[in-house]
Amino acid sequence: MKAIRIHEFGNADVLKYEDTETPEPKESEARVKLESIGVNFIDIYHRKGMYPNKLPFIPGMEGAGIVDKAGDKVSDVKKGEKVAYAMNIGSYAEYAVVPAWKLVKIPDYIDAKTAAACMLQGMTAHYLTHSTFKLNNNHTILLHAAAGGVGLLLTQMAKKLGARVIGTVGNKVKAKLAKDNGVDDIMIYTKEDFEEKVKEITNGKGVDVAYDSVGKATFLKSLNCLKRRGLLVSFGQSSGAIPEFNTRILSERGSLYLTRPTLADYAPNKEEIAERTKDIFSWIKNKELKTRIHKEFKLSEAKKAHEELEGRKSAGKILMIL
Repeated sequence: MKAIRIHEFGNADVLKYEDTETPEPKESEARVKLESIGVNFIDIYHRKGMYPNKLPFIPGMEGAGIVDKAGDKVSDVKKGEKVAYAMNIGSYAEYAVVPAWKLVKIPDYIDAKTAAACMLQGMTAHYLTHSTFKLNNNHTILLHAAAGGVGLLLTQMAKKLGARVIGTVGNKVKAKLAKDNGVDDIMIYTKEDFEEKVKEITNGKGVDVAYDSVGKATFLKSLNCLKRRGLLVSFGQSSGAIPEFNTRILSERGSLYLTRPTLADYAPNKEEIAERTKDIFSWIKNKELKTRIHKEFKLSEAKKAHEELEGRKSAGKILMIL
């Protein structure tokens, strides 16, 4: 089969399109013939070695397609069924072997592109708004990268729960997209001091929770945007790793809370995956949640896909299509 493999950590040039052996599923696994592959920042972290894997390896944590072969102990899915999954490395390929419990059957009203666009980022937005911090109509949130893949979905979920959304983006085009998507107050962080703006919008009170996937460039200022006993949810580091800091800062700035969640801990079993995807698929069916595909690439164009995402050129989901 054709696949993207990484033989050394580094920039997008290390993504090699090559022939490799088609994997065989073990007794509790299924092989998926992929049709659509999601591109996510975690793929970049893997490529750079920030989250190291044994070399060489096939990157990619999300995909959708058709079950091609099932192991002897697999009963939940069978050959020919449409499925999607997230948080299982190896999706940058024509075929991927996945533990059966991670596979979700795709409803007839959802195509492979939509499924691949909403699994990892959709479940992330779901746990952030429904589990890490249960939003309601009394809450005001700060959301960085409001026009990104997670940001667009999280905004819709937050508004569905009644929260007020203050968002930051990088340019005017993204600002309009985020505003049209439901963000109440939008700012371009390259032109405005988001800390000052948040304090102005909230009359000095601050926000209940800040969702920060940017990391190094925004971390400390995000803490300053919180109200007393507010929560900073640091769930990414697109600008670089957060520097070490003294936890005393949390007490000095109002007994603040800090968490660094990952989807693996909020979708650790079949039941929790089913709970989150059931909501997501239902909302899509009822037109209560819209996915936005920014751009599609061929598998052989993985380098371009990474450069698009890493260069912060995307507004929505980046997919690779087979």
